[in-house]
Amino acid sequence: MDDTQATSLEQIRAFLAGSGGVRFSGQHRDEVYAWTERTLVRQQYAVLSKAGKGLVRCYVARMTGLSRAQVTRLIACYADKGRVQTAVYQRRKFATRYTKSDVELLAYVDRSHGNLSGPATKRILEREHSEYNQAAYERLAGISVAQIYRFRNSEAYRRKNTSYQPTRPTPIPIGERRKPRPQGRPGFLRIDTVHQGDRDGVKGIYHINAVDEVTQWEIVAATPQISEHWLIPLLEQLLEQFPFTIRGFHSDNGSEFINYTVASLLDKLLIEQTKSRARRTGDNGLVECKNGSIVRKHMGFSHIAAPHAEAVDRFHRQYLNPYVNFHRPCAIAETVEKPNGKRQPVYRRWATPFEIFSQTPQCETFLRSGVSMAWLESIAKAQSDTEAAIEMQKAKRQLLAQVTSRTA
Repeated sequence: MDDTQATSLEQIRAFLAGSGGVRFSGQHRDEVYAWTERTLVRQQYAVLSKAGKGLVRCYVARMTGLSRAQVTRLIACYADKGRVQTAVYQRRKFATRYTKSDVELLAYVDRSHGNLSGPATKRILEREHSEYNQAAYERLAGISVAQIYRFRNSEAYRRKNTSYQPTRPTPIPIGERRKPRPQGRPGFLRIDTVHQGDRDGVKGIYHINAVDEVTQWEIVAATPQISEHWLIPLLEQLLEQFPFTIRGFHSDNGSEFINYTVASLLDKLLIEQTKSRARRTGDNGLVECKNGSIVRKHMGFSHIAAPHAEAVDRFHRQYLNPYVNFHRPCAIAETVEKPNGKRQPVYRRWATPFEIFSQTPQCETFLRSGVSMAWLESIAKAQSDTEAAIEMQKAKRQLLAQVTSRTA
């Protein structure tokens, strides 16, 4: 549009009076803004009186079809910058904190530890940086559990770790009879048996899983049979692997533990023996959970023949038990009372069994003869969490390749 002839305010006033029923609109925003700028410059808008400015404002609104508010914004832009320009849109975005290498490192840690839960992985990342001074974990040391799960759902993570599977629940009915009372003292064990399957009517090996109720210190052993000839020496060896004195021995009502031979052994060692109560499924729940999250997770459900019990037990002593007790964080239950009076366990803290034991008041008084905190600390510091996990996983693959072969 050519309006160069409308150079005076009187001509603009006459135009507005004669075009009251006519409406104009601009086709392109850049052209509208350019015309508005030319008009304001030609009319010397900045030095006009208030009445003159109002007249020019109405003229711009009539010619462009813009609203009063939009014309006000354009004039304000001209007064501020001397130009009428399109505002550049600045998209708001969060600053990038974690890099691609951090996601790959998280996948590496998950793959090494067998894909633990988010809180356990968070604790491992913290320990890698604070306990073992691994500079690569500096950013991941402060990651949240929610962010860990978001990364696990990302494509970059799945390209590096595609073996993730949700943990399969293993509900096991438990008949119970009496609950031990440790009163915050380590040395009260929950024990159970895990059978490694049958094949062609032939029994596989048995895992004996013992977990301390207070510190969650766990010892797993393997035996070809659960008869007295095999079980008693294994129990003696299992009890000696705990760094603290054993005071309690709790099991379900299975005959492998509820018999006179085991009772005689425990009586000789001055260990209190208890068994599960009826209709109280929480008495032995701790070790049942560990059966699924430790024994089944690492040894699986496949049949392992009895002749391989010695090799499996050696793997437990040398690799699995040290990894579980010194390098694998576990949840610490905290009982919270609700307003309705119910008591509910919550899990806000994660730590390794060694950390839990070392933070127990007067922990050194519970140690067995010949065991010191310095010796336990040296074991914990010998390897980082991820290094211990990699070594354990490597030994496990070699073991399972041998023991699960049909020709072995």
